[in-house]
Amino acid sequence: MEAEAELTKEQKQRKFDVRYLEMARIWAKNSYCKRKQVGALIVKDRQIISDGYNGTPAGFENVCEDENNITKQYVLHAEANAITKVAKTNNSSENGTLYVTTSPCIECSKLIIQAGIKKVVFAELYSRHEGLELLERAGVEVVHLPDEEARKHNRDQ
Repeated sequence: MEAEAELTKEQKQRKFDVRYLEMARIWAKNSYCKRKQVGALIVKDRQIISDGYNGTPAGFENVCEDENNITKQYVLHAEANAITKVAKTNNSSENGTLYVTTSPCIECSKLIIQAGIKKVVFAELYSRHEGLELLERAGVEVVHLPDEEARKHNRDQ
């Protein structure tokens, strides 16, 4: 406990960021998608208020790719699933933090902004960066926490 008390506010926050991102990675394993499994958590006041992973809409078959291994157009991203899931509850994502295994695309970034999420922590860069640029333009704090940095942080703790 003494070592915990000696941590700065930033170090404590980084520790939480690493842990929640680890949980998002575990949550990604629920995805039926073969090409890429992505997980997301929305956290507010250090409580998980929503979760999501990439996959098909409710009621659809759990098959994300077609016979040519192309992702079907109606597959939802993990961030969209988490945001729409919280919208069905009494919770609010206003001023929350989104932890996602892959950086958001432009469409998910629009949803993040509209949902009032103020911080996004991600591990892996998506192939396109327009989503990150939009988030930064909107004043959303963006934190890239690559797997190597998370592993280093865990070793140092």
